[in-house]
Amino acid sequence: MTYDITALRALFPALDAGTAHFDGPGGTQTPRPVIEAITQALANPLSNRGQVTSGERNADTIVTRARAAMADLLGARPSGIVFGRSATQLTYDFARTLATTWSPGDEVLVTRLDHDANIRPWIQAAERVGATVRWADFDPATGELTLDHLRAALSDRTRLVAVTAASNLIGTRPAIPEISRLAHEAGALLHVDGVHYTAHALVDIGQLGADFFVCSPYKFLGPHHGVLAARPELLDTLRPDKLLPSSDAVPERFELGTLPYELLAATSAAVDVLAGLDSDATGTRRERLTASLAALHRHEETLRTRIDEGLAALDQITVHSKAADRTPTVLLTLDASFGEHGTQDASRFLAERDVHAPSGSFYALEASRRLGLGDSGGLRIGLAPYTSAEDVERLLAGLELFLKRGAH
Repeated sequence: MTYDITALRALFPALDAGTAHFDGPGGTQTPRPVIEAITQALANPLSNRGQVTSGERNADTIVTRARAAMADLLGARPSGIVFGRSATQLTYDFARTLATTWSPGDEVLVTRLDHDANIRPWIQAAERVGATVRWADFDPATGELTLDHLRAALSDRTRLVAVTAASNLIGTRPAIPEISRLAHEAGALLHVDGVHYTAHALVDIGQLGADFFVCSPYKFLGPHHGVLAARPELLDTLRPDKLLPSSDAVPERFELGTLPYELLAATSAAVDVLAGLDSDATGTRRERLTASLAALHRHEETLRTRIDEGLAALDQITVHSKAADRTPTVLLTLDASFGEHGTQDASRFLAERDVHAPSGSFYALEASRRLGLGDSGGLRIGLAPYTSAEDVERLLAGLELFLKRGAH
């Protein structure tokens, strides 16, 4: 089992600039195979999908391969993979579609741990049809989603539960299989935001019990678009708004307009890069992904442990990422002596030293407010496959220097 960080980093032209990137939760840097896949797709004949011309066949092959790649990554079936402009857009589309099956008095359950993209679409869809929105809370002291509160919020009128598989703000990974069991016992569907989770864990939507699972390839070395996975049989029961002449087959009926073929080619390449993170892995792509993501987990846990230890040694810092099960993502704030914009100042200070750790609430407004941080949030440190031990030391040294400077 080999995780060669030096060889991996050599695949990323952006790293040649010398920046240590801790902005992975907002989007990763792009490896050469992904860049080259875009170029190759656009350099060859390309047309609308079909089987007559080479351009038609190329387009069809790209889509077929991308569905297979994402199915391997998510433990899904290719016919249950839907492509869209973004995870947010896909969630809005499915919220509108599912809401046509709701009635006044039906209930939708969302959580305060989630990114707003898995809250607002459901609230707005519920409001339009007169459904009731209920909330599940999390404990700001531990970062854990409160299952007892979620259980109490469920009823026989609950139609959908929307929950994140991992908080993009503090990294918490809720117990999705248990939440799935509770939701299904209540007769509800489960929509899982896997955007942050997919970058750090092997996904199996069957084991998770997710009816719908969304993610974004640009969070795991790929291009900017969104992916939704679901059972094809479930998708076949849904009737979205669509153009009359467009395909009514699943999953095409949910893909409005021509797909971005070059981005789908790049997504297949990104999945293959992930499958090669363990250079000793063999077998099917799913088997290589299983081994590679296990190797990635060990790599990231080693670095996260060093970050946790380094931050614990720094006074004037409060860490808000405390859940026992979480991604390698850390949210921190500074004490009042650094002022209202302390973490923004720290982020700029680090950026001047070519360390990118952004500050904000990152669209997780409800979580930030529940933590008592208002809409400002804090400084977020997020790891990616290419993060090195040297990057971590640069980050910790930069934070220590900022704190010392602020103390004078």
